[in-house]
Amino acid sequence: MIISYIKPFSEIIDYKNIVLLRKFINMQGKILPRRVTKVTAKQHRFISKSIKRSRFLGLLPFINKESY
Repeated sequence: MIISYIKPFSEIIDYKNIVLLRKFINMQGKILPRRVTKVTAKQHRFISKSIKRSRFLGLLPFINKESY
């Protein structure tokens, strides 16, 4: 799935692309809603699945310890 919320740059949504996935997580570690990120429903489903998959594999934290 290719995301193109920034027109000149289109990136592939993948659970290994941590830099892209961090843009869709707030400081507490929650997944940002669709209305904030301005992505389509299909893209949001892929993003949330990728975030959950990378959390399970240990690439992303479940909660952000730095904010506490």
